[in-house]
Amino acid sequence: MQITQKGRQTWLFDGPVGIIGQAATCGPREGEGPLAADFDHIFPDLRMGEVSFEKAEQRMEEYAARRAIAKASLTPDEIDIMFAGDLINQITPSGFTARNLAIPYFGLFNACATAMEGLALAALCVASGVARKVLVAASSHTCTAERQFRYPNEYGSQKPPYSQSTATAAGAAVVAAIPAPVEIKAITVGRVRDEHITDPFAMGAAMAPAFADTVQIHLQERGVSPDYYDLILSGDLGHVGQDIARELFQLQGITIADEKLGDCGLMLYGASTKVFSGGSGCGCAASVGFGHIYRLISEGEIKRVLLCATGALLSPVSSEQKESIPAISHAVALERGE
Repeated sequence: MQITQKGRQTWLFDGPVGIIGQAATCGPREGEGPLAADFDHIFPDLRMGEVSFEKAEQRMEEYAARRAIAKASLTPDEIDIMFAGDLINQITPSGFTARNLAIPYFGLFNACATAMEGLALAALCVASGVARKVLVAASSHTCTAERQFRYPNEYGSQKPPYSQSTATAAGAAVVAAIPAPVEIKAITVGRVRDEHITDPFAMGAAMAPAFADTVQIHLQERGVSPDYYDLILSGDLGHVGQDIARELFQLQGITIADEKLGDCGLMLYGASTKVFSGGSGCGCAASVGFGHIYRLISEGEIKRVLLCATGALLSPVSSEQKESIPAISHAVALERGE
């Protein structure tokens, strides 16, 4: 298989790079949303039978990983590499999941962009022959991420209307260089953008420029128009971030029809007002991408999706030190297999 680099940030694959197994899991609120039928398992409560929310997130991620491996008709011993990440300090849910699966492991952190970072790396690995089968996983939990990056939900602190809610969800996929109903045709690696936003609640505004930048570069370097895709999907922008992205596209001279521009955090919850501006978190793009979007493409309802997960690269320490919030977005072109 030939891998072609186009420009500086985009790589194309001229052979099959297939998603041969995938799974998505979620918590109770996500299970009440419009995408419920596309989850492999919906946990009925946030603790998921565990003694802490951190252990619950690890259980959710491991469930998704094992389910994806089983749907690929494989065992963990047949997976060469695992790429995984989450939002907790030292990405412990992913590390403990890798411990239990005993798969050679690369831990990743690109905040909410981690799922597409892992998928891009998996595609490069199998297309180059470095690995035969690669597992990608990502997770987030509202009760772990909120208390780490903002305030514990139990405090009942007030949030501004432009804030977002972290998704309790996980997704996993197994990638191999063989034909599959959904294949990875191209990737664009994002670059870090910083618009000097310091409000830790303003995630959509912080991440929108990175999303617009990556989409513009992908279209330019791949040499396609927005109409090539049935859907150009951000990971975690919410209403506020998506509106900003639309304005940025107009400034760039890029015309994307409203029905072609979507956001995982908005799709996950539909019209619910309980999530403020929308959903976010590592599990957001992972669960929607490896659940709902995978089904739409594999069943032929749509043929091409540019999925661009978006991540805010802040920490509690950097916020306390009055640092700004850099952001990144990685794009993966998911298309119907031949």
